[in-house]
Amino acid sequence: MAQIISTDKAPSAIGPYSQAVKAGNMIFCSGQIPIDPATGEFVSADVSEQTEQVFTNLKAVLEAAGATLENVVKTTVFLADMGEFAAMNEVYGRYFTENKPARATVQAARLPRDARVEIECIAVV
Repeated sequence: MAQIISTDKAPSAIGPYSQAVKAGNMIFCSGQIPIDPATGEFVSADVSEQTEQVFTNLKAVLEAAGATLENVVKTTVFLADMGEFAAMNEVYGRYFTENKPARATVQAARLPRDARVEIECIAVV
């Protein structure tokens, strides 16, 4: 049976979906955008700072599910502009130093609330 994961340490879902769902030993995290849960606003317009906030949010959701970034096996990164890949990737690389999950990175025509970056992940515990 699937377990819905929710935490107030990450932005609330802004639609008919869950922050994450745990099914067996797998955790499926919905895409996180750079919203500061305390203010409900983006932390910045800068893709590097946005990526940092996305990871803060992902870590909070994973923690609520009993996991960490070390448990992540797959990510999908959505960028508003593939020209910002290097800046996003520099921040991303600081979070996955030893455990480097599989990843897909795509440019999206438009992200929610015009974010510069959104990241979703799958973890195994």
